[in-house]
Amino acid sequence: MFLSRLMLWAFSIMRKKTAVLLTCILGLLFFIFNMWNVVSLDSKRDCPDVVLLQNDSRPLVYAAFGRKLESGYLEHVFTLLERAGYIRGSISSNWDVLWSYEYPFRVLKDHLMNLQQHQKVNHFPGSGFITNKVNLATSGLPHVPVAFKIPEQKAELISYAKKKPESLFVQKSNNHRGIKIQPLAKLDLKTPGTFVQEYVRKPLLIDGHKFDIGVYIIISSIEPLRVYSYNGDILFRFCPEKYHPFDESKVDKYVIGDDYLPIWNISSLKPYYANLGFGMKESFNAYLHSTGKDPKIIWHQIDEALRSMLLRRELSLVSASAKFASSRNFFEMMRVDFVVDEDLNVFIMEANMSPNLSSQHFPPNRLLYEQVIFNVLKLIGIIPSGGKTSVGHYDELLSQPEVAHKDLAVFPERCLAARCADCSRLECKLCKPCLTDSLKSVLIEAFREHTRRHLCRRIVPPSLLPEEIEHGVNVEGLTEINQLMHQWFHGKCLLESSWC
Repeated sequence: MFLSRLMLWAFSIMRKKTAVLLTCILGLLFFIFNMWNVVSLDSKRDCPDVVLLQNDSRPLVYAAFGRKLESGYLEHVFTLLERAGYIRGSISSNWDVLWSYEYPFRVLKDHLMNLQQHQKVNHFPGSGFITNKVNLATSGLPHVPVAFKIPEQKAELISYAKKKPESLFVQKSNNHRGIKIQPLAKLDLKTPGTFVQEYVRKPLLIDGHKFDIGVYIIISSIEPLRVYSYNGDILFRFCPEKYHPFDESKVDKYVIGDDYLPIWNISSLKPYYANLGFGMKESFNAYLHSTGKDPKIIWHQIDEALRSMLLRRELSLVSASAKFASSRNFFEMMRVDFVVDEDLNVFIMEANMSPNLSSQHFPPNRLLYEQVIFNVLKLIGIIPSGGKTSVGHYDELLSQPEVAHKDLAVFPERCLAARCADCSRLECKLCKPCLTDSLKSVLIEAFREHTRRHLCRRIVPPSLLPEEIEHGVNVEGLTEINQLMHQWFHGKCLLESSWC
């Protein structure tokens, strides 16, 4: 009797526990079902801008390409993307952003031929036309020291050296190794793939050290050409040894390598940079002012040098990109290095397609690199301001109104007076009756870039000086689409000074 009662009691307990367990399981399933519906509804909101970024409810994905990525040299790029809600994927996945340290268009050509509208790659096809050291040095561009291809221009080099016997020369190649000053008789004038360049003999020195200036630029479009520079700061690197007494055999006196001397170790700049908290550029400007020199002379030349270099290579980039579905999938961030002589003349030394963005060697540079990367990604539209999560990313996109025609309209007097019956005239092409869908799309892109530029400053089309605002800049020699882009920014400047 006792045994039977015990069995009934145990059975009752088991039934109650089973009921509780089943209730918990059903409750959990109900919660998951409701959460799935919320996510599904959120992902199906009617938002064209979200569709441009993602064609389904998957998370934003970035991929990376380069050797030994695990060593951490792209750590800050990954950090900024992940702060914005991106997750790391593979190159074979449906990524939204591909950040490639190396030129990707040979190895990854099949992956890049027919990209979807929302996919972005951090290089343009043909960017080597700008960054190839041999091509840049021998381009004949203003602000580039005279150089000669070897062995093709051996005779011209010898003739030039005879006319300027005081000249010094360095021999370089694309790998940037083994650079040193040598007399002409010791140069290798037979091996192809190198060039011999005239050395800038009297560099500007600070505390006796030679230095270079690294300017970060972003190419957002090539047809028309739109280029911005990161205006938050500039990278200054100093040679480890003092320049004088000069010794050609000691390359640390005149060649800036990986173990350069940072700005915080330069006595004349440290009070501004370390003690007062100014950036590298403003510390340099303050120092020059203290010596009676005007830094604007340098920055104006740098802008001019960048414009001439980029406009000269634009058609090559357009031609290379024509093999792909659209050039709008690509953007480019590079660092262009300059040296300055004691008369404040500026010279382009090289353009780096994948500049060093790792602060492992100089930890204080971390913030500079992260700010550069953030501004690049924001300008291109890859992340919103503030580096929000993917949910915040959707919310920001949803809040963006459509770009109206009033945002694009320029030159009211001209468009009214011309009446634009003949839309073939260049002055009419920006007026509403003649504005084509393709040109309207270009202007919308330019308008949105302007609103996203943050600490980036437009250098192509150029910002207008006060004396240029009324008449605009010279557009002679530019392609038609570049003339229209220059004129549109001029028109916007006449309406609102922030566009100048």
